[in-house]
Amino acid sequence: MAAHPTIADDQHVPILIVRDLKVYFETGHLILKRQRTFVKAVDGISLDIPRGETLALVGESGCGKTTTARSIVRLTEPTEGSIIFDGVDISKLRKNQLKDYRRRVQFVFQDPYESLNPRQRIFNIIATPIMIHRLARTQAELSRQVDQLLLDVNLEPQLTRNKYAHELSGGQRQRVNIARALASRPELIIADEPVTMLDVSLRLEILSLLEHLRKSRGLTMLFITHDMAAARQVTNKIAIMYLGRIVEFGDADSVIRHPIHPYSKRLVEATPRIQLNRSATHEDLGIGSNIDALTSAIHLPSGCRFHPRCKYAVEKCRITEPPLIERQPTRFAACDVVDVN
Repeated sequence: MAAHPTIADDQHVPILIVRDLKVYFETGHLILKRQRTFVKAVDGISLDIPRGETLALVGESGCGKTTTARSIVRLTEPTEGSIIFDGVDISKLRKNQLKDYRRRVQFVFQDPYESLNPRQRIFNIIATPIMIHRLARTQAELSRQVDQLLLDVNLEPQLTRNKYAHELSGGQRQRVNIARALASRPELIIADEPVTMLDVSLRLEILSLLEHLRKSRGLTMLFITHDMAAARQVTNKIAIMYLGRIVEFGDADSVIRHPIHPYSKRLVEATPRIQLNRSATHEDLGIGSNIDALTSAIHLPSGCRFHPRCKYAVEKCRITEPPLIERQPTRFAACDVVDVN
């Protein structure tokens, strides 16, 4: 059995290795009892992503996906654990090393309406990372790079470069977000719910664009979503996250067709019209979640975290938290009850 779920093998060395990552946020303390309380946003997850591949991290809002992503780009400091990028522990990076790391690892934000500076023209928004990292020697070269990035995300430079964000549609703004992320010539892209704020008709276009850019540029991608159908469009590997823990990991088709963990089953059931091929229509991506509200990450249940919502739960589920282990070849799940044969 493998110690950690991984999509790496001898031919695909991981560019990103996360081990036992924990991120706790203190919420206050009771003065008389002197008891501190914490939100365990991320509570001991491990994952590998090989260079040039995509891993989808899937789960409900509040499960810890975005906190994981923010830790990887060092916007949030981990409480425990390690994040290794290209063989280097990022917690040890200082000043210029950290600046170069953030050039190599870029973020595509969820909200295209809030993530662009309304006071800057599109040209300046995309040009800024190029100038910060000194990737253009002349103004003419800078202009050429910006225009090429706009073309790469299917925007016409002459019609776009001098506009402000409010003059663009939501889909156009997200394309600008992607162009800005590409401007520093990154190796790893973290896309945090990149289509959630978009109209259904635009989602497949943006997902297809991200997949095309990953292949054409040799990028590695961590794709964060609550949407199983969207995850299937951009990756062959899925990790399911629940209340700070990864509860299932495996090949996307297998996870969707035959989920092992009861929570994974609920996610699949809450995703209407999921298609297992890459030719999904726009309507197939117009999904939401009908799953119950999350259990508090402050007052976690004993044993399996999902047992209060699980129809398969037995007494031992309330006592012992099952480990994430290989239940089938290359299929990992944190459930001791469901029959996986």
